[in-house]
Amino acid sequence: MDKLIIRGGHSLNGVIDISGAKNAALPELCAALLTAQPMVLRNVPKLQDVSTMLKLIRNMGVSCSHEEDGTVHLNAGALNNPEAPYEMVKTMRASVLALGPLLARFGEARVSLPGGCAIGSRPVDQHIKGLQAMGAQIAVEHGYMVASLANGRTRLKGARIATDMVTVTGTENFLMAAALAEGETVLENAAQEPEIPDLAEMLIRMGAKIEGHGTSRIHIQGVESLNGCDHAVVADRIEAGTFMCAVAATGGDVVLKHARGDHMDAVIDKLRDAGASIEVGADFVRVQASGRMKAQSFRTTEYPGFPTDMQAQFMALNCIAEGTSKVTETIFENRFMHVNELVRLGANIQIDGKVSVVQGVPKLSGATVMATDLRASASLVIAGLVAEGETIVDRIYHLDRGYDRMEAKLRNVGAQIERSK
Repeated sequence: MDKLIIRGGHSLNGVIDISGAKNAALPELCAALLTAQPMVLRNVPKLQDVSTMLKLIRNMGVSCSHEEDGTVHLNAGALNNPEAPYEMVKTMRASVLALGPLLARFGEARVSLPGGCAIGSRPVDQHIKGLQAMGAQIAVEHGYMVASLANGRTRLKGARIATDMVTVTGTENFLMAAALAEGETVLENAAQEPEIPDLAEMLIRMGAKIEGHGTSRIHIQGVESLNGCDHAVVADRIEAGTFMCAVAATGGDVVLKHARGDHMDAVIDKLRDAGASIEVGADFVRVQASGRMKAQSFRTTEYPGFPTDMQAQFMALNCIAEGTSKVTETIFENRFMHVNELVRLGANIQIDGKVSVVQGVPKLSGATVMATDLRASASLVIAGLVAEGETIVDRIYHLDRGYDRMEAKLRNVGAQIERSK
């Protein structure tokens, strides 16, 4: 297994290109299943999860290629196998996003229950209840969701869907399914993350009729068929936020090209309060930091609040900040697994249920640590960048699921980091 070797103590200076968002690219690859016409997706990041999704839809009969510049050409005209087998999706929870499009276009689907990081339960019951309201019959058998249309229907039907909780993948599944359903669908309590309106804008380019995306109530008027389109994936706000925390921790001056500051208000506000200087432009974010930051308490919540996907990275910054902070995790019950590894590097952290109390220390010391999930991996990299001596981060296949060549981007701005196979 690959690992990262980091020699800490170097400030970061230069320019980093922010890649397309994993959490937008995955549903948008699934949206290509909705049409028999060719599709072009641009700015698709080179990630393990993306490779897994491409392998999955190829297995369904979709023609697709991923070029070096991030362009993906797709054609689902010959799709003949509406199944997502466990062997292909056991490492990726986004497999559930195939369910809605397959049902909408073909009237049937067999999709494995999703895998992914072990950070907490990710129930699919909201997906099932919503699609059942649209006329689907869904049974869970032997680890699979087996779906078809009820009562001899040939299309899903529009419905009002009010989920018990805010669910990003649920909102995306319903958006894609409703695009081809008969009549109007109204999504109540819809997720508002920037990846949702990006998917909606792509569907609109394909001929879908959608209003209200980016709010908690979305209206979709179903159409009989969708056409192909050319769409660029929105920039990854979590990748950008991760590098912002890295600069705040190490010091330096970095311009993040293509970053969307308007998608990161909660993180930017906390970093400014911590003492970082941040300039937001039309197509960039510039981060400058020097000296020790001030510890910041925060609570994770749904967008536009502080994202759970940035909790571990900001905690790494708090570890070497001045003062004490409280980090409250409200989204996933097991998302403090990075704490023990940060403590190995010299951090002072106490966990009490959903709250971690972080007492900042003047310095961290390099050690061998193990990545436990995707964002935990990023927090250990940030900690390694400021730790004295050498830090080795093991099991970085988690990192490769969500960061496009992170070590190369960091090396380009002055970090001493290399991958060892």
